[in-house]
Amino acid sequence: MALDYKLIGSRLKQARLKKKYTQEKLAEELDVSIAFLSRVECGSLDISLKRLSQICELLGTTEGEILNGTSTTSRNYLNEDLFSLLKNCPPEKSKLIYELAKVVAEN
Repeated sequence: MALDYKLIGSRLKQARLKKKYTQEKLAEELDVSIAFLSRVECGSLDISLKRLSQICELLGTTEGEILNGTSTTSRNYLNEDLFSLLKNCPPEKSKLIYELAKVVAEN
């Protein structure tokens, strides 16, 4: 799976705006140039995982939220993936997956 740096940049920008940070303020706290941060947010620069972690920590978000758009603490986490998985399974496998999930959820 290839990373979509434009989408990652867009999510970082949304997280920055939610935290009410300007690019200038975030760049200063990260000790990077505003141009660097702008290129990351536009998706024209590949960001390292180390730098992504630093940004996420400052913005109060997680790498998972930025990389895949969902939070592991969300009640809807993996709903679409599970639905897609079940939709493509034959009925007998869907029933088995359901029964296994039911056991796990109840314990």
